[in-house]
Amino acid sequence: MARLKKGDTVAVLSGKDRGKRGKILRVMPDEGSALVEQLNLVTCFERRTRTDQQSGVIRREAPMPLDRLALVCPRCSKPTRVGFQVEGNEKRRVCKQCRETL
Repeated sequence: MARLKKGDTVAVLSGKDRGKRGKILRVMPDEGSALVEQLNLVTCFERRTRTDQQSGVIRREAPMPLDRLALVCPRCSKPTRVGFQVEGNEKRRVCKQCRETL
């Protein structure tokens, strides 16, 4: 089971966006990174691929390493580490600070 999943709210621990919060759009476990909504923005030049499309400079999210992200607990709303708890046949993610099931 993954510690961070698509749709989780995370806080950035280091880098230019330190302290900001955002929602995970996509997790890439093979690369050890994730795309976070409106964070780690880079400027790219987009070429025109069709005749009716415009080219230009756009800003988009770049992948961010997972070790720079901490899950924000919905109950205590603090950045926290994620633990696991096994109940019967189910493995659940748990907030390390307040012990709330995520």
